[in-house]
Amino acid sequence: MQNSEWRKTACNLCYINCGIEVRVDDGRITKVRGDREHPRSQGYLCNKASRIPFYAHHRDRLTAPLRRRADGGFDEIDWDTAITEIAARLRDLVERHGGKSIALYGGGGQGNHAGGAYANALLRALGSRHVFNALAQEKTGDFWVNGHMFGSQTCHTAEDVHHCDLLFVIGANPWVAHGFPNARDHLNQIRKDPARKMIVIDPRRSETAEMADLHLAVRPGADAFLLGAILATLVRREAIDHDFIAAHTVGYDEVRDALLKIPVAQWADAADVPLDQIERCAHMIVAAKAMTVRVELGIQQGVHSTLNSYLEKLLIMLTGSFGRKGTNQLHSWLQPLWGNSPNQRFAATDTEVIGGLLPPNLFCDAVLADHPDRLRAAWIDSSNPANTAANTAAVELALRALDLVVVVDVAMTETAQLAHYVLPASSQYEKTEFTLFNFEFPANVFHVRAGVVAPLEGTLPEPEIYTRLARALGLLPGDNALAPLREAAFDSRAAFAGEFRAFMGANPQLASLGALVLYHTLGATLPDGTAAAAPLWMASLACAKRSPQAVRRALKVGPEVPDVALGDALFDAIVGARHGTVITEHDYNEVWTLLAHPDRKVRLAIAPMLEWLEKLDPASARPGHDYPFVLAAGQRRMFNANQIFRDPAWRRDDPDGALLINANDLATLGASDGDWIAVRSPVGRIVARAKRDDSMRDGQLALPHGYGQTYPTANGERLNNGPRINALTESGNRDPIAGTPYHKHVAVQLELLAASEAATYEEQSRRIHAASG
Repeated sequence: MQNSEWRKTACNLCYINCGIEVRVDDGRITKVRGDREHPRSQGYLCNKASRIPFYAHHRDRLTAPLRRRADGGFDEIDWDTAITEIAARLRDLVERHGGKSIALYGGGGQGNHAGGAYANALLRALGSRHVFNALAQEKTGDFWVNGHMFGSQTCHTAEDVHHCDLLFVIGANPWVAHGFPNARDHLNQIRKDPARKMIVIDPRRSETAEMADLHLAVRPGADAFLLGAILATLVRREAIDHDFIAAHTVGYDEVRDALLKIPVAQWADAADVPLDQIERCAHMIVAAKAMTVRVELGIQQGVHSTLNSYLEKLLIMLTGSFGRKGTNQLHSWLQPLWGNSPNQRFAATDTEVIGGLLPPNLFCDAVLADHPDRLRAAWIDSSNPANTAANTAAVELALRALDLVVVVDVAMTETAQLAHYVLPASSQYEKTEFTLFNFEFPANVFHVRAGVVAPLEGTLPEPEIYTRLARALGLLPGDNALAPLREAAFDSRAAFAGEFRAFMGANPQLASLGALVLYHTLGATLPDGTAAAAPLWMASLACAKRSPQAVRRALKVGPEVPDVALGDALFDAIVGARHGTVITEHDYNEVWTLLAHPDRKVRLAIAPMLEWLEKLDPASARPGHDYPFVLAAGQRRMFNANQIFRDPAWRRDDPDGALLINANDLATLGASDGDWIAVRSPVGRIVARAKRDDSMRDGQLALPHGYGQTYPTANGERLNNGPRINALTESGNRDPIAGTPYHKHVAVQLELLAASEAATYEEQSRRIHAASG
């Protein structure tokens, strides 16, 4: 008889992490539906989430630790052997080169961050704070701007899409990529309401742009020119909110002078957007009562990305579109997902550290540089830089040059194939998980999820992996030493708090391992096996201290819960609910309390940004001659997700990861829809199937992310599925401040394939898709 049950969890395909319910039949996830009890998504579900069973159960799962042989193959070993050998090699590296010779790459998979707390704990205990991850490949330019404007790099803007009457979308396609809760529902509501409008800046006439009242089809890479022209037009019209600027900002005069120097007609021409469309855009902004601006990787991984983020923030501030219902806001945190690290530098490459993170574009330099502080080991947790970082060939070279590479993952990734040791983790639905992507205002939601299926035999959740390693290294005391703390936790929270403070005070060497101490003590008392969420206790105490009234509103508690107990009440609510919990509920006017500057005012003038703006040359927006096409590398589509999805059967559409190209460019090339085409950049060449898409501009191309992975067929042969796009990207093609790659602007050339080579790719495609599932 089949044992069937619906269990609550969350989608792990994008950072919105909608609440879902999964049906578990005899220990396997078989169906997915939206969770109507989830306080944010309220039953919303997109097409991608229905394919989660393809992540949870596939033939590429790892079930035993692996040790690399001299010939490049791997042997299965037991967990005790793996931990003992890895600990010995880490100890040797620290003794010879110091902990700073080790870096963490990743630390928590897409939308799942419980493991990251434990990976970071181990790294810091070894003496390093070097962390490379995807956020530093996408967002650190935005963090840098926020640090200057708002006073901390952890100040981060959110959008009140639900209540705006003008949604301004820049470099994003929320119909496909989401980016805010229940995206398609809200886009449809805006489209159907004559009182609400939408502007979209995107070179392509995307699904979202098709719904817009005004689509500004900017030339690829010219976003800064278009945003500058719009801002200059608003300033010249005096169409800005002077009262807001006077009350809440500093430095407007410098910004105004810089914007007035912009030659609007020349910059509009550089952006290839008619002046009358810029005028119409300005008119719509002026007419709006509440505008909210939504941005994404289109400008954050585009040319001038940090400057783009600055201009986007100026658009918000100069129009007073901040701190009111329907505008942009700052949001609260339970625990910030990144740090605040002004004036810190990474010695090996003499690079600024932003948000406590290092950009993957510098990873190869940090390994291969002739510098005493160069990296000698990489601990790679839930990440696949051999596929996701720029310049695949250089990344593979760097990984092979390291003295030690350890990969913690659920599958045999391209990076794992280059590691010295591979440790099999339990999947994100087999263990306690949560995400720190909590970006809402005024009500912010946090969701702790218990495992919904049993861990695959031979795998371990990250807290257990890092516990074993920390004890093998002599960093974490045994259970006997922690027993009094655990007993206090079962006695009462107040008793535990006192014992915990005393214990950590008496053992300062354990400060960096607080997450593991909490896991083995307080974690034992938590419901539904959610011990991995124990580190959120300290985050809950801090949140309640920062925003007590917002926490009280969220929990709907009054003076019957004293301030001293508010953090514990928040923590209990978080770990006790399987469908997510509202952690803070602010009034709109409280947004100013979230600014970090002591005077609670926004700094508009950032000198390096104004200098950059002044030096922009419109001629630079023109395409080159040797590589005349501009490729957006890493496009989001209906049936691509991220590097955790390895089973190609999960894709109902676009199985080969097609190269989007318009009819004019296909005809000029002498190619037809469906042909195999070679794409060549200065650093590499890949082959992709062409797909005609007349929403693309002339000279504009797109390839999706989430492909380029090998996957085993039924007979064990590994075949590559789709374009490995970072074989084309170059790590030097990056932002000068944040180091974020210009993945949305990769200069390439195209060539037709010989019939024999095209036939080889056609046969491989047929084989992998016939054998997948």
